[in-house]
This record gives sequence, C-alpha cells and structure tokens, in this order.
Amino acid sequence: MNAQRLTFLVALLAAALAVAQGWPDRALRAVVPFPPGGAADIVARQFLGRLSEVVGQPVVVDNRAGAGGAIGAENIARAPADGYHLLFASSSVLSINPHLSGRASFDVLKSFTPVVLVGHAPNVLVVHPSVPARDVRSLVALARAKPDALAYASNGVGTLSHLTGELFAQRAGARLLHVPYKGAAPAVVDTVAGNVALLFAAYPSVSGQVRAGRLRALAVTSAARIAIAPELPTVAEAGLPGFESSQWWGLYGPAGLASAVVEALNAAANRVLGTDEMRRSLALEGAAPAGGTPAALAAHHRVDFEQWGRVVAKAKLAGVAP
Repeated sequence: MNAQRLTFLVALLAAALAVAQGWPDRALRAVVPFPPGGAADIVARQFLGRLSEVVGQPVVVDNRAGAGGAIGAENIARAPADGYHLLFASSSVLSINPHLSGRASFDVLKSFTPVVLVGHAPNVLVVHPSVPARDVRSLVALARAKPDALAYASNGVGTLSHLTGELFAQRAGARLLHVPYKGAAPAVVDTVAGNVALLFAAYPSVSGQVRAGRLRALAVTSAARIAIAPELPTVAEAGLPGFESSQWWGLYGPAGLASAVVEALNAAANRVLGTDEMRRSLALEGAAPAGGTPAALAAHHRVDFEQWGRVVAKAKLAGVAP
C-alpha cells in the first residue's frame, strides 16, 4: 500500500471513529458460522485479529457452525444493532445455502447491514491428463458430444464446487455427471486417480498435482486472472463469456446498524485489507483481498445470490442442504 493511500485511510478511520461517539469502548463479538480450523475460519481469524488492532478493542471469534451456516447467521440477525455483534459470512452461507435449504428464518438480503467485502477465492478447473481437452472450448465440445459421459467431482452436494460444475454445464449447454465426495481431499484423490474426469477446486488443494503433471489446469473461475497463477485464463475468456464463480467473505452487522459505526468499521477493514501482510495471508488460501464500500458488498451479494438462485432452480436442487 502506498504512503498516500495509507495516510488517507488512517485519517478516514480517525474521523469515522470520532463520529461513532466513543465506539468501540469494549470487546466486539464476531460470529464465524463455520467450525474452527477450516479455510474460512483461518481467513476470518487472520482478518479479525488485524481488525482488532486497528479498532483498539478485542474482536472475539465465536464459532457457531451448523445448518450450512444458518445457525451462526441467525444469531447475528437477531442480535442488537449496537456495533458489538458482527457476522463474518461467506457466499455459501448468504448466497447458496438459502436456495438449497429454503428453511432460513431470516432474509439474507434484509436481515444484515453490509460492512465490507473481505476477499474472494476462485476455483480452478482441472482435468485428468487422460481427458482429451487442453482448453475450455475443447472441454465444452467434448461434453456436448458425450452427454453425462464426463464425471466431475465435488466436495459434496450443495457445495460451491458442486454448483460451479452445474453453472459450467448450464452455460456450456452440456450435461456432466456429478460425483459428490465428503470433502475436498477425497475429491482431489479420485480426480488424480482418473476415476472422475474433472474438478473445480481451490487452487492450493491442487497446485502440487498440477505442477507434477498429475492434473491439467485449464482455467480459473474468477472474473479476472489470479496472481498466484497468472498463466491461467479465466473460464470467461477461455470460452464461456460472463462465467464467474468464487467463494467470497463479507463482514456484516445486524440490520439497522448505525451509519457512523458502519463507516468506522468499513474504514478499519479497508486499512487491514490494504496491508501486504493481509494480502500474503490470503494468498496462502488461494484468495485475494477485496475491500471497498458497504454498497459494493451489498451489490456483489445480490448479484451472487440471484445467480445461484437461478442455478439451483434449473438444476432442481432445492431441499438438498442441511
């Protein structure tokens, strides 16, 4: 981050904290609706730990997993909008699972106050070397020519890797055979073994296999190329225009959070996300920082929510989530 931008963010944060009239004067609680130790929890703790340093108060992580993240999200949806109760949520919790379960007791678009888009992590499309496709266009042609002949692995029914495969098939006008696994590790193992043809996976989980030639990487699912593998085109530029699928994380408060607190939190978060340390930490998870305004998070969330709603409806997947 250059010195001029850092100076601007520090000044913005100081002004926002002053407007917030003494907030915060005690510890904040941030619900992370995932079990401890997973990738999302790791990213949350890295980000929230640095956020604590900037706001000058502890940010206590409260892991409340269950029901696809709905338990933790509901806890904050029903919490006081006092600036001391926050939600660190992902796209799976706020964009995908509501369409799959249909049982949420809150409205994901109305029950929270957006604060900041923390970061995003695309998947990479990999195929077994035996697959006679060396780019996205040839893979699409192969899938169209042989409906249901190409099997793709996923981390489980209703996961982002599953729905990314569904989105790919829908945009390609093809039919793929979905083979769900209980997590990323067995999905990668069976793809390397050639038991399934392809996989949409987090880059760190397959990068070693790609380097060793045991998997062939064709493209990344983000809107832009990624710094960790700049040689890989996006799916959109490689043959399916407009294609985008990435895991993302956002910081939210309950609905009705005071604008002064939102501004202070947003300024603090952008200061954290602009550091080289945060960028390096996220890169280890195959992710990149985002930042920006609360309005930008709200817009991003709505677009993503509507996309996965269409995918779930077309694939007739409603009711598959816990």
